[in-house]
Amino acid sequence: MATYKEIKGSQIETVSTDPSNPLEGQVWYNTTSNSLKGLGVSTAAFASGGNTNLARHSMGGTAANTTSALIFLGRAEPPLPKTANTESYNGSSWTEVNDLGTARYGAGSAGESNTSALGIAGYITGGGGNFGGTESWNGTNWTEVNDVNTARRNGPGAGTQTSALYLMAYPSPSYVESWNGTNWTEITDINNARNDAFAIGTSNTAVLACGGSVPGSPGKSAQVEQWNGSNWTEVNDLNTARSRANCGGTYTDGVVFGGYASTESAAAETWNGTNWTTSAATLSAARSRMESGPMGTSTSAIAAGGTPVNGTTATEEWSGAAPVTKTFTTS
Repeated sequence: MATYKEIKGSQIETVSTDPSNPLEGQVWYNTTSNSLKGLGVSTAAFASGGNTNLARHSMGGTAANTTSALIFLGRAEPPLPKTANTESYNGSSWTEVNDLGTARYGAGSAGESNTSALGIAGYITGGGGNFGGTESWNGTNWTEVNDVNTARRNGPGAGTQTSALYLMAYPSPSYVESWNGTNWTEITDINNARNDAFAIGTSNTAVLACGGSVPGSPGKSAQVEQWNGSNWTEVNDLNTARSRANCGGTYTDGVVFGGYASTESAAAETWNGTNWTTSAATLSAARSRMESGPMGTSTSAIAAGGTPVNGTTATEEWSGAAPVTKTFTTS
């Protein structure tokens, strides 16, 4: 019978504590617990979903899972430098629904499903510049609500229709505002200023701000910060520095995919509250500039639209779970 070393090319590592960021399939022996352990293989995968009606990028979006999603606003060029178009997803097809009041792109977004969303700020072409308006979606119509305090663009939102953050938007990449369902309030700045970042979270007190571009530098960021309602705390970095990616989940259990690293990316990473693990599953095509809000959960999320070129109609559905550490027994 072949040995582990003959199969894998190396011996099983002996450690006193479990590795902090093991690779899928890695095996080790823990001398403290006297047990053989390994990180299982993820069951995660991307599958093709129904195409959107309008090819675009730089959108807003929200999702509960792969059967309830909303995309809105964005840039569909040519021929549209900006759009107010909204589409709703039921798990198989996208349907055009009522437009927003103001067409724009580079907006932030927050929400829980295709019946509950916020479209936040953004950019209006044709001399209008940065926009500070916020619109709220009830499943049928968009309604104008109170503006953000500072008009900005290309920043993510996270949270729900009544409890959200809007953060790291141009031209003030450290600036953060909190939404309580009625008003926006400026709160504590993030520690590391970035543009084109992405954020995961389910309220204005639980958000994970990830990646982005460092102002004044062409380089991408792998930095991640966690917001607990009072303070921003640096946590473990992404494995791949990237901007303008898509995401889903909570600030303790999430997934990111796509984005722009040195080129457009198809890679995915999962977050377990402590570490990021690069997934074996990847998008079928590399892309960035997708939705600006969390698009589902860590096990059920949507990637729709985005670049390269002038925008795409392609939709992919993420399913599965991150690999977990297992203890081997003789049974």
